[in-house]
Parts: sequence; C-alpha cells; structure tokens
Amino acid sequence: MGVGKPVKRVAAAVAGGVLVAVGVVLLVLPGPGLLLVLAGLIVLASEFPALQKFVDPVRRRAMKAAEDSVASPLRIAGSVLAGLGLMAAGVVWGLVKSLPFGGWSAGSSLILSGLILFTLLIWSYRRVQARRAEPDPAPEA
Repeated sequence: MGVGKPVKRVAAAVAGGVLVAVGVVLLVLPGPGLLLVLAGLIVLASEFPALQKFVDPVRRRAMKAAEDSVASPLRIAGSVLAGLGLMAAGVVWGLVKSLPFGGWSAGSSLILSGLILFTLLIWSYRRVQARRAEPDPAPEA
C-alpha cells in the first residue's frame, strides 16, 4: 500500500470536515449551510462509505432549501441583500484594522462568502426555472 492512499484519506477527512463544520455554522448565519453540509458529506463518503447513508436525506433537504430560497421575489431580494451585506462587511473589515479580526484575511472570507451566496442563488434560480419549464408527465389512465 503506497503513501498516496492514507494521504488522500486524510485530505478528504479534513476537507469534508471543514465543509460540514462551515455548513453547520451557516445554518444559523446567512449562507448556503445545507449545500455546504451536503458537499462535505459527499467528500467524506468518498473515503468513508458508511457515511453514504446520510448523503441522500441531506441532498433532498438541501435541494428543497435551494428551491425555497428563490420561491418568491421577497426571498430573492433578501438573499441579494445578504450577499451585498457580506461583501460590504468584507470591504469594511479589510480596510478598518481596528475591528476585531480586522484585515484582509477576514475581509476576503466575507467577500468570498457573498460571492458563494450569489453563485448558489443563481444556480438555485436556474434550477427552479428549468424545472418549471419541463412539461408535466401525462397522468396515467
């Protein structure tokens, strides 16, 4: 057994663990919490098959939450405002060194969070629009 397999396993564990942890934090903060938890579980399940049983239930909830996030213009506007707020806070944190954790390390992570929120918002909107455009299957007689 080569060195590559244990290194890959540890890297997957660390990356998946970080994604799950950040996702859990974003469940209570503005951001794509369930989608990050799902991404973390997928990474972890690639190396730890026992975790595969958690992927499908979280996937269903994450997709439902993504669809709900673009269910109304008010929700879309709220998400856009949250993304803009994150990016503005990132600029402020980057420029004002006297703030707690002030500097561009915290500021850039806030800006990145805003960009991720916008990306997921666009993805969710397109997904819902594509679903609505699909013809309904004919009812069985």
